[in-house]
Amino acid sequence: MRIADMHCDTISALAGLRERGQEAVLLENGLHVDLKRMRESGCLVQNFALFVQLKRDGDPWERVCRLHELYVEELEKNRDLIAPALCYEDILENDRAGKMSALLTVEEGEVCQGELSRLEELYGWGVRMMTLTWNFPNQLGWPNFTRGQSPYEPNTAKGLTQQGRDFVARMEELGMIPDVSHLSDAGFYDVLEVAKKPFVASHSNARAVCPWVRNLTDDMIRQLAERGGVMGLNFCPDFLEDVPEGQENPGTIAAVVRHAKHIVNVGGMDVLGLGSDFDGIDTHRELPGVQSMERLWEGFKAAGFTEGQLDKIFWKNVLRVYREVL
Repeated sequence: MRIADMHCDTISALAGLRERGQEAVLLENGLHVDLKRMRESGCLVQNFALFVQLKRDGDPWERVCRLHELYVEELEKNRDLIAPALCYEDILENDRAGKMSALLTVEEGEVCQGELSRLEELYGWGVRMMTLTWNFPNQLGWPNFTRGQSPYEPNTAKGLTQQGRDFVARMEELGMIPDVSHLSDAGFYDVLEVAKKPFVASHSNARAVCPWVRNLTDDMIRQLAERGGVMGLNFCPDFLEDVPEGQENPGTIAAVVRHAKHIVNVGGMDVLGLGSDFDGIDTHRELPGVQSMERLWEGFKAAGFTEGQLDKIFWKNVLRVYREVL
């Protein structure tokens, strides 16, 4: 079993622990993800997001710079286990050397503060994927959900700004993948119009199965598939299954399987990957961390997926996009 996970927030979680005076390292910790458990689970490549919360973290550029320093420090300390991947061939080379790959991403396009020169600096750091928004409007566009809004009412009116369009075009020129998770419905179709290459929804599920606006509609799934993109199954219980207010929603593998079946029925087998959102979500009871991936594999097998299909979902579809874009 190999794993390519398009999204975790472990770097930002480590930073938060350190800022609260706790010792926290990437090698071994009490979070959802650490290197020891990644290696035991069969990780091939893990995307590490530098997540910036605009209403909490102060100057977004300064914050992403600090997170990047932490990322570089932790990879350097553990260079015998993991190495950066700047392109598809790096992943293969790291694997041949017996190392896992780390692919650096940014979650919140406003870290660039509207400056293309900063996008280019991120690329120089090794950033190869960026979510255009998180849950706040920014200079690039509008999200599908903001605090105080109903999670069932998508934003179909406001999408990318002209600046956002310029960023998507420049990202493609550089070889950086636009990520539409969190972006408004209108923004998704704007990216579809501007982008010429495959793009991703790194951690989003199917809205037909769970109606939260963080998930993709069937038409979005089809359009993403036709463009050659991939969407990553998000393990957040609230994005997997809608339950009445006040009722516990611990998360089940069965709910993940329901989304997977629907997505491949709508978009085909090549559109689906993994985007756990580990360390950015409440703990999923049946998938409490990266150590649980074999349990998920077995759950898919029990539901009728073949090993060839599972290889596509767990790593091959994501690597195809990396081969084509990076």
